[in-house]
Amino acid sequence: MSESPSSDMKFREVFDAHLPSVQRYCVRRLRPADANDAVAEIFLVAWRRIKQMPEGDEALPWLLGVARNVIRNLERSGRRASRLKARVEQEPAPANPGPEAQVIRRVEYAEVAAALESLNPSDREIIRLRAWEELTAPQIAVVLGCSVAAAEKRVTRASQRLTKAVERRKVKVRPRAIREGGDA
Repeated sequence: MSESPSSDMKFREVFDAHLPSVQRYCVRRLRPADANDAVAEIFLVAWRRIKQMPEGDEALPWLLGVARNVIRNLERSGRRASRLKARVEQEPAPANPGPEAQVIRRVEYAEVAAALESLNPSDREIIRLRAWEELTAPQIAVVLGCSVAAAEKRVTRASQRLTKAVERRKVKVRPRAIREGGDA
């Protein structure tokens, strides 16, 4: 893991000498939890790039340059997370289905799962790439190593086979007459 004893010593000396300064730099710019993560990331970069790190008095400015980049990356990640959170909050909350709907949905899911398992492995993979991974036909073509036209045909055929398999497996519920007088 370690490159050499001299690299280990150099890192230890830089770490011991500059940890407080790097921590202060990060705490002044970030929340404490984020500052701790940033410090860890900064010294991880320092460890990985120990041979490029300047010697002596130049080590701290180099570390602060790394710190600046790490902080900018954290801030960008935070902005992206905030935008995603705002988009999610704008989505309407899904309706809480009653017990009847949940039972019906479970039966339908079981029917589809059984139908999917009845398909050949190639069709199952295509359906999973399309439905679960939400890939487009051109993306599926890349995964499968085929042309886009071939991928489109395979998606269409696999979907048709799944539809037929679901139809064959549907639970047929026939209403039955209830005798007068309730449960006896």
